[in-house]
Amino acid sequence: MKTTTAAVALLAATLTTGAARAEVVDAQPNGFEVKHEMAIAAPASAVWAVLVQPSKWWASAHTWSGSAANLSLGAASGGCFCERLPNGGSVLHMTTVYAAPSTRLVLSGALGPLQSSGATGALTFLLAEKDGRTTVTVTYDVGGYFKGGLDKIAGGVDAVVGQQVARLKAASEGK
Repeated sequence: MKTTTAAVALLAATLTTGAARAEVVDAQPNGFEVKHEMAIAAPASAVWAVLVQPSKWWASAHTWSGSAANLSLGAASGGCFCERLPNGGSVLHMTTVYAAPSTRLVLSGALGPLQSSGATGALTFLLAEKDGRTTVTVTYDVGGYFKGGLDKIAGGVDAVVGQQVARLKAASEGK
């Protein structure tokens, strides 16, 4: 799981459309917050239906198995954002701690290289619909121990989260 040139290019293209805002809100050695906001031309119920099926929008390059088809998400408290691995293996990426259909989804845990560190985070998706369009605000707040400091990886995590948000938009809009 690493940031690829294609991911950075996709994020840059998305940001230049004016439809998205992204930023590293704060970065310290012991934690960071990244935030993305995206307008999606679909009602919140349609965005939610895609959001809870990460196999439809999460990039395969950012999975341990190499295929987003192996991802699943239990969109109820205690649910698992999980991935099937070959030979019966599995990965628990995050746990659902708050699910309000078409409004809010909060996942707790560590993504990618954070899994093997003492860091964890909250990945929050807020959906706000107006006139058939949905603004999705995604924050990932991470804290804890990461060798060398979490501030050093905040930009890379921001790019990867931005790629996933752009893919959620595309999938929700049927593109």
